[in-house]
Amino acid sequence: MIKNTFASSPDNVLSAYSDNAAVIKGSQAGRFFAKPLTGAEEERALYGTHQEPIHILMKVETHNHPTAIAPFPGAATGSGGEIRDEGATGIGGKPKAGLSGFTVSNLRIPEFVQPWEAFDYGKPGRMESALNIMLEGPIGGAAFNNEFGRPNLTGYFRTYEQESLNEGGIERRGFHKPIMLAGGYGNIRAHHVQKGDIPVGGKLIVMGGPAMLIGLGGGAASSMASGTSSADLDFASVQRENPEIERRAQEVIDRCWALGDHNPIRFIHDVGAGGLSNALPELVKDGNRGGRFDLRAVPNAEPGMSPLEIWCNEAQERYVLAVAPEDLETFDALCKRERCPMRSLARRWKRITLKCAMVTLIASPSICR
Repeated sequence: MIKNTFASSPDNVLSAYSDNAAVIKGSQAGRFFAKPLTGAEEERALYGTHQEPIHILMKVETHNHPTAIAPFPGAATGSGGEIRDEGATGIGGKPKAGLSGFTVSNLRIPEFVQPWEAFDYGKPGRMESALNIMLEGPIGGAAFNNEFGRPNLTGYFRTYEQESLNEGGIERRGFHKPIMLAGGYGNIRAHHVQKGDIPVGGKLIVMGGPAMLIGLGGGAASSMASGTSSADLDFASVQRENPEIERRAQEVIDRCWALGDHNPIRFIHDVGAGGLSNALPELVKDGNRGGRFDLRAVPNAEPGMSPLEIWCNEAQERYVLAVAPEDLETFDALCKRERCPMRSLARRWKRITLKCAMVTLIASPSICR
């Protein structure tokens, strides 16, 4: 039903329901960035205004489960994930401004409890109170936006609980598991809106932070009913934020889209729920290719992780992308300039193969096919 609105009225919509963010038609205006010169001309490269169509990308998503368990990192990584979606739209976008919103149950502020808040029926022990969520969550979202360098311009805050009658008597509903809304908008160049196919022999790259044993099972835990997962899984599923490394990665993307027709990025996705186990297969599938991935090539801050943990952890501030072999040197130089870690994991293949032979401490080598 929602997608039908786009099918019925597609005017001025350039991309919807097919990428990491939607894109609508913008207007002709000036964009300020460096003129893309290379080689002998590089020393004469100057910043200037470029008149061109400036299309608008936009995105809103939620990050509810992590914010219920650990409000500051939950909201921070919610904002960070939305920023990455904007940067990974088309073959490179530019995040500009953000929003964040929160819906929670009644706050019950000590010594300031309101008449409609008198009845307190408790909460799951693994979740923070509505008050703590509102004390820590907005700071987490604002902190990531500020440290990344994107203004958080708007948002909302709402509390809600209601009693209703059912067959068993009175039922009370609320938002002990909160809504944490993260959104924003940005810009993208006209010829970068659509993703294409990954070129034959294209290099598959992971860019950004290293793999760490954090956020394991976050995508699955967020879809479970409260109380069906263990407390250990709940806390393990919360990611941790690092806006500084995400800024580095975005600077690389900015340098790439500024190159115009010489943009080395051929395909890009951000790493979110499910970690590389979701992002890499999605990358090659959407690029109409297969791939062969070497898990030992993944940048790793915790060498003791199992193959499953390397493959599925949701360590933040990572992107997966495809670069043509002839552009790999240029892309590597841009990453070194911005001090952004990157690693080539594989090349495109006819089918997906996972290589992860590893020697363990007390058993035979692990094998994963």
